[in-house]
Amino acid sequence: MAKAISRPYWTIAPVITAPQLCGVGAKGYGLPNSNQPQEGGISYHQPDRDAHRSRSGVDRRSIPAFAQEDWWTATDGHQIRRIDFAAPTAASRNAAPPRGSLLFLPGRGDHYEKYLESFAEWHDAGWRVTSIDWRGQAGSGRLGADKVTGHVRDFAQWIDDLAGFWETWRSVGPGPYVLIGHSMGGHLALRALAERRVDPDAAVLSAPMLGFSAPNLPLPLAHLAARVMAALGPATRPAWKWSEKPGEMPADRANLLTHDAARYEDELWWRQVRPGLVMGPGSWGWVERAYASMRALEQPGVLEQVTTPVLLFGTSADRLVNWAAIQRAARRLPNGELVAFGPEARHEILREIDPVRDRAMGAIAGFLDRVAPAQG
Repeated sequence: MAKAISRPYWTIAPVITAPQLCGVGAKGYGLPNSNQPQEGGISYHQPDRDAHRSRSGVDRRSIPAFAQEDWWTATDGHQIRRIDFAAPTAASRNAAPPRGSLLFLPGRGDHYEKYLESFAEWHDAGWRVTSIDWRGQAGSGRLGADKVTGHVRDFAQWIDDLAGFWETWRSVGPGPYVLIGHSMGGHLALRALAERRVDPDAAVLSAPMLGFSAPNLPLPLAHLAARVMAALGPATRPAWKWSEKPGEMPADRANLLTHDAARYEDELWWRQVRPGLVMGPGSWGWVERAYASMRALEQPGVLEQVTTPVLLFGTSADRLVNWAAIQRAARRLPNGELVAFGPEARHEILREIDPVRDRAMGAIAGFLDRVAPAQG
């Protein structure tokens, strides 16, 4: 079997403090329902906060006191890690009139800590904000043969989790209800819409994984190649070396994700102080199932029957997901809108330099004001 990790892909200072359990909302973190041992606990040690504040005053390396980290238990007993920013009140940091409820879905190998800045800003705008870690990654356990390779039996398992969580989450918060997904999270959000498993008033897809940027092969042929590779050995074995790009190991991972060095370092910091979040490559089983799911969305009539207003944004410079597939999806969706970026943006647009990120956040706010206005 190929080694899952050849070497770490970042250099960072030694651990600042031993992992510990403390702080608001801590529930005793580990890797629930995991077939791998726990590497370490959850640390709330947050030094030098002012060095990592955004212009809006958000500390990207701190869980806000008003946010709650907890678990949601799926029907089969698997625990899914979640974070909730309750609907703002008069005592909130920047109180705003109630706006509705927003559920954010991260990408492959992601953890919700990467998006705390966006969550806090949406919360300041009046939204109740929730995010989850997908089953089998970050704080929601592992499904593969080792503790870093991302594996799933089928993407349908994630759709089932999303549908179950959505039903519970929607029943306890104010509308309108918005679903936002990044990369793989955007793919799964769109598939759940197409399968009528969720019913948001609006959806936003950030660089959705509707195709890979490489290899440059027709989708059926790329899927066939992945099926062959998955069948040549255990489907749980890693499909590429320690990186974020199937088929190629980049010299510098940051160059795939963002131009913003400080925001990129935030992710590495969280992985340092919360070791259980660390993820590496996807498995060959994941790659094969990803192609199968992409092909399902490409079938005629699938996206054409989605009536939910959907905002998509992405960049022609993306080296992870296929920009042409995003453009194609925007054309096929009856109420789809597209915001296009160029070489100024990389894959993680919500973690880009301020001018790029501001444009994306502004587009989201304007879109939601139009298609999902405040109720009452």
